[in-house]
Amino acid sequence: MNKREFGWIGEASAEEYLNARGFETVGKNVYVGRCEIDLIVKSDTHILFIEVKTRKQLPDVRSVYGRPATAVNTAKRNNLLTAVRRYIHENRESLCELQPRIDIVEVYVDPRCDGYRVLDVKHFPNAVHP
Repeated sequence: MNKREFGWIGEASAEEYLNARGFETVGKNVYVGRCEIDLIVKSDTHILFIEVKTRKQLPDVRSVYGRPATAVNTAKRNNLLTAVRRYIHENRESLCELQPRIDIVEVYVDPRCDGYRVLDVKHFPNAVHP
């Protein structure tokens, strides 16, 4: 399994997790300029722009790389903010009164299982803001 396929497993798991909590999927792997937004979901009051980070480990095991959410560094945050602002500007009529928010979802999978069984999903609301 290559890196892209591994990322798709995480994104599909994050989407399933959010849909089970009442969010409706608006878009997946949405490119705004050169920036990609992994998932866009909405509720009655919010539109969420989701950055998904997937790791082959348990969430409580120390990793050489740290928590997946820490991989969203300053450059990635700035890219996300730029992409979200542009998306909102280009789609403002369809967004109505929805409040925008940028969240991070961490997905942990077991690399020992075929198909990378999902071990845990952690959702961090409003993780990126100006």
